[in-house]
Amino acid sequence: MNEIDVIDRNDPEYTALLDNVGNAIEAGKGKAVAAINSAMVETYWQIGQYIVEFEQHGHENAEYGSNTLKMLAADLSVRYGKGFSWSNIYRMRQLYLSYENFATLSQKLNWSHYVELLKIEDTAERAFYEKECIAENWGVRELKRQMKSMLYHRLALSGDKSEVLRLSREGQVIEKPEDIIKEPYVLEFTGLPNLPVYKEGDLEEALVNNLSQFFLELGKGFTYVGRQQKIVIAGRTYKVDLVFYHRILKCFVLVDLKIGEVQHEDIGQMNFYLNYYKQEMNTEGDSEPIGLILGAYQDKLVMQYALQNITNQLFVSRYQLYLPDREQLEAEFRRFMSDEE
Repeated sequence: MNEIDVIDRNDPEYTALLDNVGNAIEAGKGKAVAAINSAMVETYWQIGQYIVEFEQHGHENAEYGSNTLKMLAADLSVRYGKGFSWSNIYRMRQLYLSYENFATLSQKLNWSHYVELLKIEDTAERAFYEKECIAENWGVRELKRQMKSMLYHRLALSGDKSEVLRLSREGQVIEKPEDIIKEPYVLEFTGLPNLPVYKEGDLEEALVNNLSQFFLELGKGFTYVGRQQKIVIAGRTYKVDLVFYHRILKCFVLVDLKIGEVQHEDIGQMNFYLNYYKQEMNTEGDSEPIGLILGAYQDKLVMQYALQNITNQLFVSRYQLYLPDREQLEAEFRRFMSDEE
């Protein structure tokens, strides 16, 4: 081999070649996985179609105790191995019944996504989570967490009845500051419920240490700026617990954490921070900052008076360190939907 044929592994051109080939391989793997997932969903939908058509020809109605599903699961498992348990066969039938028009199934979601989505009986709620999965590129883990935290119900209860319809039709759309607020925020990922006593600093640190999960709870559009952000005025130093920037609303979002009840003086403090950010931190193109005070609880009447005549975008919401009680939140949601306008 001539010296001219010897290739130096540290040669920038060879490194670029290696990177390009590697990227092509990874992209190919990704496309292959996507194609397999898409084919799997289509196959399972078709199996569901065959089962339903079999029933419609006068055979057994394949509900939970169906012998048809049991026999089919056993025979398919013998022929093809894993993947054809009774529960999976049941979900395939359910997939077809829920999406009789195959074109309505998303190519971006895999079978594991649909297994979780099919657990939701309410079609509007299911449509919301499906749209959010696609828009936010949620994996199955993220989807399960948002379903357990009842994101749909919390967003609905933070808005009005017309917003509920929009949630199911379009997913969560951020157009105004109110659209980013939830009631309550669920922070079960912090690990703090296991502590007998915790301080505001503990909560702040737990949120920063679990930013990826906190972003999932905050919602779309947030980027992290920092914690304990200093404000120096007339020789005195003040600190904002957490600062984010919202890329959709194009504004700073200041978060103040309270482990107990939110007090009326907390409103004045946050309003002070907002005025400073509006005057000193905003640059051309920035919208007015948003202030969010998160407390364990609040007195609605006190907050009503404290927020009266505040011109800044300032919100108070509750957080909890455990997942919501489904029955209680669903009952509250039903009352909300049945109330007179």
